[in-house]
Amino acid sequence: MPHLSTNVSHRLPASKNTTADRLLVAAGELMTERNSIDVSLHDIAVKAGVNAALVKYHFGNKDGLMLALLERDAVTEMANLEYLLAQPISPAAKMRLHIAGIIKTYHQFPYMNRLIHYMLHESSAEAADEVSKFFVGPLLDFQRRLLAQGVAAGQFRNVDPVLFYTSLVGACDHLFFSRHSITRATGVGPITDQVCRDYIVHMETLILDGLLGSPRGAVS
Repeated sequence: MPHLSTNVSHRLPASKNTTADRLLVAAGELMTERNSIDVSLHDIAVKAGVNAALVKYHFGNKDGLMLALLERDAVTEMANLEYLLAQPISPAAKMRLHIAGIIKTYHQFPYMNRLIHYMLHESSAEAADEVSKFFVGPLLDFQRRLLAQGVAAGQFRNVDPVLFYTSLVGACDHLFFSRHSITRATGVGPITDQVCRDYIVHMETLILDGLLGSPRGAVS
């Protein structure tokens, strides 16, 4: 397995390291354009308009760059979750927004779930630990607190947070990560905006009808 550099420059805010930020933007754009995380450092550097040696300077190696890109996107999304949790709306309404948010995030950053899989299963133990700290752990904690809010409000049944995480994130992840297998088996097309909208409605119905402690129509 590749060694993940401990170079701390990738932790710098983008405003303090514009070259590093350009490399992150270039990597994300390339992976989106090619629908693959298999992009070379050379191609990333060319798209960013910088020397490839700067990747090593700022991130240590390719895995360091990919981890920094994933962290950049995840940190923003985790902040959105904290904002959602604090809103003066019902837990059921928060859950609907959360379900939609996960699907929209995967659609906006089509490389995100592939990078998560790569970092957790094919990179170093250090990379897997980092992803757990800034993505898996915070997301699990948010869902645990939201489920607790729903139980306290009398809206949700008592559900194991880990099983809930596995069900929701797994279902959302599969739409994007394993889309090619569904395409081969059923002939369905690419993931369009309409597909995302339809999947949001489907997942809201599936998850909320299983969670709600009262008929769905009775919850505001």
